[in-house]
Order: sequence, then structure tokens, then C-alpha cells
Amino acid sequence: MERTATEAIAADLLGLLGAGRQVAPLTALYPTFGLAEAYDVAVRLRALRERRGERVVGRKIGFTNRAIWEGQGIAAPIWNCMFDSTVRDLDDEAFPLAGFPEPRIEPEIVLHLARAPEPGMDEAALLGCVDWVAHGFEVVFSPFPGWVFAAPDAAAAFGVHAGLRIGPRHAVGTDRAAWFAALPAFRIAMARDGGPEVLGSGAQVLGGPLSALRFLVEELARHTASAPLAAGEVVTTGTLTEAMPVRPGETWRTTVAGIPLEGLRLGFRQ
Repeated sequence: MERTATEAIAADLLGLLGAGRQVAPLTALYPTFGLAEAYDVAVRLRALRERRGERVVGRKIGFTNRAIWEGQGIAAPIWNCMFDSTVRDLDDEAFPLAGFPEPRIEPEIVLHLARAPEPGMDEAALLGCVDWVAHGFEVVFSPFPGWVFAAPDAAAAFGVHAGLRIGPRHAVGTDRAAWFAALPAFRIAMARDGGPEVLGSGAQVLGGPLSALRFLVEELARHTASAPLAAGEVVTTGTLTEAMPVRPGETWRTTVAGIPLEGLRLGFRQ
């Protein structure tokens, strides 16, 4: 795809962010639009957002749950940048949904990098790059009507990321063996206002959050125009349960077992 087309797509997508509008998927408009083109758009979008004062604080990984791939037309996970404008600590403030069509909530594991990981590292070595772990909520939305799109569409369009709220941080410290065992094995349940629970586990994100991180490190290395992960970044590793639709006025809660992380709650407003 020509650079002028990439720049035009990036500018158009930026105009959607927080505007409440939806458009046709890019893959419907450009039949040859694939993941390579999507990540070129993501690089340009990062530059546009940095130009207006936003700062990259980490990456999100999406579609790590293989169980949803067939129904969504997905064949692999995707990633995109997160910014200081979208990432914050979880508090009692309700998440504002205005401007984000068809929002959904995703309970996730968040990893903080004390040093930059390198391609070729296995999961144990990657844990050596992590200094704290947290549970958090990512809120996602669909720039495309009905959540009907392909992986390149999502990869280009912010990774469908609206925001991340991070719960209490827990230092990995010297107890790395315990964290290594717990991350793929723990269980989680999420419910809305006392409604039925949706269940999940660490294994649902590509076999475990560290495996998701490994995917991201290798994927970034394949797309050389994308900046590699750096010390100080946070990585949210994919939804642990089915992503659930949310509405203003609702409150969602999680309970966690098998890992030293707290259950969380997040409310929503218009």
C-alpha cells in the first residue's frame, strides 16, 4: 500500500476515536489490506497521536482467546499501542462510554516490564523481565458496525482499545517460580451487578499471559517498522473470559482464585 494511502487511513481512523461513529471495515474497502498494512497504519497513528501530545505507555494484545477465532474470522492475535490518555489506575470513578460504539469489558492480566524483552526468550526468561503483575479491565469498542471485521481491521483501528484500568500491583520479587506456575493456571469469574458469571482462566490467553507476551515480542520483531517493547511499558495480555457488552449504569466485578491478585469492580457511565 502506498504511503499516501496509509497516511490517509491513519488520519481517518484518528477522527473516529471518541467520536461515536462507525465505518465499513478497511478489509472491505481495500481487498489486499492485511496485517502488514494494518501495522503500517498503526505506526502512522502512533506518530499522529504523539504529535498531539499523547505518550505511549504500553501495548495491548487482542484476540488471544483461540475459542473465539472461528466465529470472529480471526486466525491470530493482534496488538496495538496504549497511551497515557487511555491507561490509568483503577479507582472508584466510573468509566465514560460516550464516544465508544458497542463497548465491551475484558478482564485481563497486566505485566510491567522492568527491562526490555528480546526475541527468542522463552516464558521463564520473559518473566525475568517483569517486575510487577496486576489484574485490570480493558474496555474495547468496535469502530465497525456489529463487531464484524477481520484481524487487520482491528490491528489498524487502535486494537479496538478504549481504555485500561489497572488494579493493585504485586511485585514478582524473588517468588518467580510461584508466579510462573500461577499465571497460566489461575481461574477468574466476572459478573454484572450480581448477574450470571462468565468464567475464564489464565490459560485462555494463548496458554498463559507469558505466552501472550512471547507472541508480542516475536510479532514486533517481524514488523521492523514497529518499535520494540521497552523497559517501563505495561502489556495487557488479552481477555481472560468472553468480552461482555456493557452499558452506562452497570457495575462489573471479578473474583480470582489461584493467584495472589484481588478481584476488582468497575462501573460505567455515559
